[in-house]
Amino acid sequence: MPTTQWFPTLIYDAQLEKPAPGKRRATPFNRELLAECYQIRDMDDEGADWCAENYPGGYTSYGSMTQLHRMSSTFAELRDRLGRHVRSFARTLDLDLDGRTLEMTDCWVNIMPHGCAHTLHLHPTSTISGTYYVKTPKGSSSIKFEDPRLSKFMAAPPRKQDARRANRTFVHYPAEAGQVLLFESWLRHEVGTSRIEAERVSISFNFNWF
Repeated sequence: MPTTQWFPTLIYDAQLEKPAPGKRRATPFNRELLAECYQIRDMDDEGADWCAENYPGGYTSYGSMTQLHRMSSTFAELRDRLGRHVRSFARTLDLDLDGRTLEMTDCWVNIMPHGCAHTLHLHPTSTISGTYYVKTPKGSSSIKFEDPRLSKFMAAPPRKQDARRANRTFVHYPAEAGQVLLFESWLRHEVGTSRIEAERVSISFNFNWF
């Protein structure tokens, strides 16, 4: 064909670990993470104050504890389990690390109740960012990624509703417990307002190269 695709935007989507045959995605490790996420919320008075002003109705440790992998053996284990996925994604991206390594620099908890949302943002000063889903009740809000070229679409017509995946302006990934999503940190994304009563629990993180 005369047309060639260039400058792709890649998103990595995989299970953190495969559950045992016949078992659900909620592995014992996931349950341990969930319990610790709630413990962190219950003890984090500084985070509660930050959320009251910046994340009304919900809880995130983003404003108080952003290096949970250095504070908790459970989160350190999550970092180690995520590592193979991050390395695989880096190979797919053809990143030339020149003998350096990608290391987790930030890791924080997000708990979204009804009416809560993550507005459009990116993760500056990082290389690869991602989310691990701990608890995702039915109807949990998806994560929405934006075409990074959107600000350059001067006088461009809208895309067709049935446009091919590579040509879409936005893409949604459903939130599924046990799944890890990875993307380059410059990619803008958001999570829409939660319409369910149950809480959606995720862990966000950044890796950088050193």
